[in-house]
Amino acid sequence: MTISSFVARPMIAGMFVYGGLDAIRNPSGKAPRAEKVTPAIVDTVGIDADTEQLVKLNGAVQVVAGGTLALGILPRVSALALAASLVPTTLAGHRFWEEQDDAAKAGQTIHFLKNMAMMGALLMIVEHG
Repeated sequence: MTISSFVARPMIAGMFVYGGLDAIRNPSGKAPRAEKVTPAIVDTVGIDADTEQLVKLNGAVQVVAGGTLALGILPRVSALALAASLVPTTLAGHRFWEEQDDAAKAGQTIHFLKNMAMMGALLMIVEHG
């Protein structure tokens, strides 16, 4: 393992572990925004779950995969799971294109781009380990 992997993986993982724990503990705070994407997820995957359950499930994926990524356990699989969890998180939580207020739009744009940067880092881990 290179020094960059030893340092970078836990740095990337920390955001997911923190956010995932928050989603598990407080799903009701995220559910209203998640409602924008959960019907499509339920239809596509074919599961019977309400929005808060899906928020908790996504959070659990982030905690587990973030933990394994930080520890260097199956880093490619962990990064792929995190990348998959990041798609609904970003599409639900950072819909900058729907914001009317300029300040809110700018804030959501930054969060969206931050998530895209994290997606890029995760995809590099998927490719290179």
